[in-house]
Amino acid sequence: MNLAPNLPDDPTLHRLIQLLHEELGLPERKAISLTTSINFDLGCNGIDAQHLIETLEDRFAIDFADFDSYRYFQPDGHDVHLKRKAKGRGDKVPLTIGMLYQAIKAQRWDTDELECP
Repeated sequence: MNLAPNLPDDPTLHRLIQLLHEELGLPERKAISLTTSINFDLGCNGIDAQHLIETLEDRFAIDFADFDSYRYFQPDGHDVHLKRKAKGRGDKVPLTIGMLYQAIKAQRWDTDELECP
């Protein structure tokens, strides 16, 4: 895995990167940074996204009460109900490693705060 040189040297971030590597298989050639998006750059969607969020919640005790998975992820193509529910949600928003890192540090997901540039 190729980590960007400007990543914070923080044990929490190291644990997050390791989890993402285990769950998604981080690319070897592309540099991974805080701006790397889980959904666009790493292609995480559907059931993989659901599993990742559940794992993050368990391992890091993040309160995801404000998290809307349809905002970031495409639904699994096999679940017609979820596809219907996701209609009208518009374009997907990048979910970055930096956003996950901030949520872990705060132990909660706050969409407005995390999506502010």
